Amino acid sequence: MPSGPAPSGQSGWIQGSQRGGAGPQQSAFTEKLISINRVAKVHKGGKRLGFNALAVVGDGQGRVGVALGKANEASDAIRKAFNRAQQQMVTIPLKGSTIPHETMGAFDASKVLLKPASPGTGIIAGGPVRAVCEACGIRDILTKSLGSSNAVNLAKATLVGLLSLQTQEGIQQRRKLYVEELGGNAEAR
Repeated sequence: MPSGPAPSGQSGWIQGSQRGGAGPQQSAFTEKLISINRVAKVHKGGKRLGFNALAVVGDGQGRVGVALGKANEASDAIRKAFNRAQQQMVTIPLKGSTIPHETMGAFDASKVLLKPASPGTGIIAGGPVRAVCEACGIRDILTKSLGSSNAVNLAKATLVGLLSLQTQEGIQQRRKLYVEELGGNAEAR
């Protein structure tokens, strides 16, 4: 099955694939399905199956959202995950094609180290961390996942790390610093 956009009338869902909207409501967002997990709850009459779908949605310009959708059917869980991720999108400050500074994101037992990289390096990351960075529009970054390798926790830890980023201008505004140009050298007062 191809991993590109699905023609109208076909589902075309593959783990890690991009979803293309069929019809007039096609969005400009990059949508990636990170994982689908089947869960079971035991009742006296047997097992009740359900599905969890972890999805990431981004515009490639610094906006990204991560969400977990849960339902009794896999297709419903995937649809819920994409809708929730789109509703929960946040803006990430970027510096060109990388991030402004090094940061660490933590969620539950997962930690993700995010380091800026020079142009041409690419995304050095695996699984959920790569999906979040690609959807956000980051093209050059070095990452290392520490602790738990749970996909949900890694995706959320990456988002926490990206949310902790600050631009130089934002820090200057917050601290009320003003930069003066003196003979080509910048000095802070």
